[in-house]
Amino acid sequence: MSESLTLEFEMHVDRERRGRKEVRDGAAPVRLPARIPRVAKLLALAHRFEALIRAGTFRDYAQIAVVGHVTRARLSQIMSLLNLAPDIQEAILFLPRVERGRDAIKLADLMPIAMELDWKRQRRRWRAIA
Repeated sequence: MSESLTLEFEMHVDRERRGRKEVRDGAAPVRLPARIPRVAKLLALAHRFEALIRAGTFRDYAQIAVVGHVTRARLSQIMSLLNLAPDIQEAILFLPRVERGRDAIKLADLMPIAMELDWKRQRRRWRAIA
């Protein structure tokens, strides 16, 4: 008389940082999707706010700050990103998505660059952090 035995279990292939593959027990961990860098979101928001003011939806930045429950100082920081040279703004909007960890470029890194009015100097400072 022959008996059969069936075993069922979950396993997955996991890639390590060095590129090696390893078979592991259990279901594959759920990976969060990569996220858009915060400074890219803030720059897009600044452009949106500017368009809302031009369209007459809001009177000024102070009104947006009240509706958005942020201080006028914080809104001014966000809006100062519009002072960046167009090519820097484009580079920020197309920064690679963040897979994990902290963003490579923070608003605090961009503030001194945005305060510089000369676009050539801005570009030099941008290259130093990008």
